[in-house]
Amino acid sequence: MRKLKTDELRAVFGAYDGNLKVIETLCGVTVRVTGDDVRITGDGAMLAELLIDKLADAADRGETVTPASVKRYHDILTVDPSGVESILSVSACTNARGQKIFAKTLNQKKFIDAVNNNLMTFAVGPAGTGKTYLAVALAAAAVKKGAVDRIILTRPAIEAGEKLGFLPGDLQMKVDPYLRPLYDALGDMFGADYQKLIERGTVEIAPLAYMRGRTLSRAFMILDEAQNTSPEQMKMFLTRFGDGSRAIITGDTTQIDLKGAQSGLTEAERVLGGVQSVAFVHMTGEDVVRHDLVQRIVNAYDNYAKGKEHEKQQCGKTK
Repeated sequence: MRKLKTDELRAVFGAYDGNLKVIETLCGVTVRVTGDDVRITGDGAMLAELLIDKLADAADRGETVTPASVKRYHDILTVDPSGVESILSVSACTNARGQKIFAKTLNQKKFIDAVNNNLMTFAVGPAGTGKTYLAVALAAAAVKKGAVDRIILTRPAIEAGEKLGFLPGDLQMKVDPYLRPLYDALGDMFGADYQKLIERGTVEIAPLAYMRGRTLSRAFMILDEAQNTSPEQMKMFLTRFGDGSRAIITGDTTQIDLKGAQSGLTEAERVLGGVQSVAFVHMTGEDVVRHDLVQRIVNAYDNYAKGKEHEKQQCGKTK
């Protein structure tokens, strides 16, 4: 393990050594710190040293090390020792505060690579895996580099239990709640200036229905919550693609609010699976980068769904 300065140790081990306790538990080691001298004993000492090194690298790049990120990096290292180095090698974008945005999981890195190497990328996975945030970050990077002229952000106006018409205000006020995650991500990437970008047309945020009849050239197109599109809406959006454009489609097939109708996202994967320059990246509960509780909730629902499917199969066998 490389020699770490006191401030680096503080960043890695966390307040009241909260992160250090997680490192000791995960690696099965005991860590003793005297000044800037770190001594590690136990069967997992080599893994612990590597983990501390990589966490220090992440902290040096501006990432706040938390118990959740300790576990995430530990899990990556146990699967692929070079994995953490890979995800920290290239940033997706620089945000409005000058901080570089890096992937936090191997599947997030696959997502970034897929977008950089394909014209159209589908990111499918549960809530909290960073799909929308990374999509906006990559679009912002493309605009800043001059690779595209504008960003088009859209979502289907399908509600989870509410009716759009019952909300107060004009159309813009009605659709704003559905587009808020996109505004939040734009604010992180561009700061308060994103409002000026919207006024100039560099960034356009609109309901999916507004895409019909258009051809979008030199645009970075993002369709969010795509699980709530119909097959017709999905085809309509995908065929807006013009010269010099790129597209990202994100969604979670476990959160379809179409009341029994077929999802355009699930059909698109069946139809476009072998099409050149179209990539599909799947994320799982292990890629959740929100609070630990979100990951536990996602995993619990996944296990519940698997149990129900198993019961259904068993019932089918007994008939």
